[in-house]
Amino acid sequence: MSELSLNDAQKKVDDWIKTFGVRYFSELTNLAILVEEVGEFSKLMARVYGDQSFKKEDKKKDIPSEMGDILFVLICLANQMNISLEDALLSTIKKNTERDSTRHLENEKLKS
Repeated sequence: MSELSLNDAQKKVDDWIKTFGVRYFSELTNLAILVEEVGEFSKLMARVYGDQSFKKEDKKKDIPSEMGDILFVLICLANQMNISLEDALLSTIKKNTERDSTRHLENEKLKS
C-alpha cells in the first residue's frame, strides 16, 4: 500500500467530492454524519472488544472500514473549513508534548 500524507488525503477527498459527490454537504450535516459514523465504530468495538454479541447484520462490518468512514467525513469537514489536518495534528502533538512531557511517565497507573 502506498503512503498518503494528510495533505494528500485532503486533496484526494476533495477531488472525489468534486467528481462524484457533486458538492460537500453542509458542515452541520457532515458533523451529524461524523457522529453517526463514530457511533457505528463504537457499536462494532463493543462487539469485538466488549461484552456485546454480534447481530447478523453487524458481522459483515469491519473496524478498518469504520475508521475509514470516520476519517473521510473528518477530512470533508477540514476541507470545508480550510483546516490543514497535518498542521492541526502537528500542533496537537506539540501541545500534548509541552503539557504532558512527564505526566504519563510519572503516572503509577501506567507502570507495569
